[in-house]
Parts: sequence; structure tokens; C-alpha cells
Amino acid sequence: MIEARGLTKRYGDKIAVNNVSFTVEQGKVTGFLGPNGAGKSTTMRMILGLEKPNEGSVTINGHPYVKSRKPLAVAGALLDAKGVHPGRTARSHLRSLAATNGISRKRVEEVLSLTGISAVANKRVGGFSLGMGQRLGIAAAILGDPQVLLLDEPVNGLDPEGVIWVREFVRDYAARGRTVLLSSHLMSEMAQTADRVIVLGRGKLIADAPIDEVMNSGKQQVKVVSPHAKYFMAGLQKSQIAVEAEAENTFRVDGVSAAELGQYAADNNFVIHELTPISQGLEEAYLSLTRDEVEYRTDVRKDA
Repeated sequence: MIEARGLTKRYGDKIAVNNVSFTVEQGKVTGFLGPNGAGKSTTMRMILGLEKPNEGSVTINGHPYVKSRKPLAVAGALLDAKGVHPGRTARSHLRSLAATNGISRKRVEEVLSLTGISAVANKRVGGFSLGMGQRLGIAAAILGDPQVLLLDEPVNGLDPEGVIWVREFVRDYAARGRTVLLSSHLMSEMAQTADRVIVLGRGKLIADAPIDEVMNSGKQQVKVVSPHAKYFMAGLQKSQIAVEAEAENTFRVDGVSAAELGQYAADNNFVIHELTPISQGLEEAYLSLTRDEVEYRTDVRKDA
């Protein structure tokens, strides 16, 4: 379990993380979301003791990570896949980590196999592709079979097979009672992987909730199919209710529940063939949450 309380980090006049509190629970994959510059990487570094907060505290399983006697058995992390000397081989890199943490060479071979890089274990890391570097970073993170796993953009550069492997791996890891904090900009992948999400924007906590709750927090939409669609839509529009025609006899309604639409149809003798609530995707929910919290915007201008 990771517990952060009032975490604040300043760099000069800039506040990178502003009074952030959250708990990352055991047995769940927690997604860590936010635009570039939101403070995610800084928060992860504070969790691992690589950055010292100006205010607040953070613990892993009740203790500061820097006080761990066997740190790799407490928490493993992938923050920067390029943080390996390019002249080393994958095997020598992992063996050096193992030697400093009392981990056997047998375990090194296990994680090489588990992450699918045994065949390139004796190649120098400087020649690795981005995807192979990510796999090596994950191998290093799980080397000590830690109780807590922090992964920052772990699917960067991975092919579809690798992305699926990461998804299944972290879900299985959490299912065994471990704690997983996973950062990613791939909303479609996060929607399939995370049980809960924490969202930061400009260093502040925007959301901390189960993923289904976040996805259902946006505007409500219902798909309606009715042979009386023309009259149904006209009646709703008179009441200032937003509707959008999709096809013949089919339209969408914003901000009204399926139950309310069903009652409206009954009151007006409209036949209904379908009433289907439409859940927004994680990407839509995320963009809605962070719309006013984006630090770096693209100025898109149309040609005159």
C-alpha cells in the first residue's frame, strides 16, 4: 500500500505538486493519469525517495521507502527505461542489481525469461530498441518480487503483443495481493487495465475514484429508437433538451435518463423500440476532467 498525505513539491516559484493526498490499495491496479506537467513523475519520485517533498509525507507499507533494508523486495519501479549504462548487457545489468540486494542469479534468469528478453540478454543495452529497453526496465522492477510496483509509461514502444503482456502481467500481479501504480497516456489501454484511477492536473488532485465511477461522471446520453422519432425529438427540443439525430428513427439525448425518457414516451403515446444508456469512454471522461488543467496547449489555426 502507498499512502501520500499532503504532498507538496516546489522548484523555485513553480509548484509541481500541490497538497496531494491519496492511497494506492493492495490487490488493485491504480491508474495514474494527468497531462504533461501535471506532477505524476514528480509524485512517483517522491514515493521512492528520489525527491524530497517540501511538505507532506508518503509511505510504502507504512514506512518511508528510503528506510527499507531490502528496497527491491519492498517496491520495484520503472521510471526511465534509458537509465541503464549503454555498454552493459541486460544480464550484467540485472546481475549487478541482484548482487546489491542479495538476490540470486536464478532470479535474474527468471525475470529475463518472464519479460521475453532471454534471447538478447548478452547484447549491449545501447543497441536495444525502445520496446526492448522497456522490457528490461520491467525486469529490473520485478527483480526483487516486490510487494509494490510503480510503472511510468511501461507500454511505451511495445508492440501489440507486448502491450497485452503488460496488461495481463500487472492485473495478475495485483490479483496476488500486490500494489500496482501505473502511469500511462493510453486511455484505451488504461480502461482495460486499471481498477481505480488517480488524476492530477497542474499538480493538484482532480479525481481519485474507481474507474467505472470516473467514466460515468460525465454527461448522460441515451440512444433512442422509435418510429415516432420525429415527434419525440420535437417534443424534447421544446423543453430545451439536447437531441441529435443519428439515423432514420434513431437519435441521442443528452442529460436525461432512460427511465425519464420511457415515462415521457408513455405520457405521449410514443412507441419505443430501444432505450440504451451510453457510457462515455475513459478518454472522454479524462479530457472532460483535465480540460482546464492542461499546461501545454497546441495552438491550432486554420489557414485563411
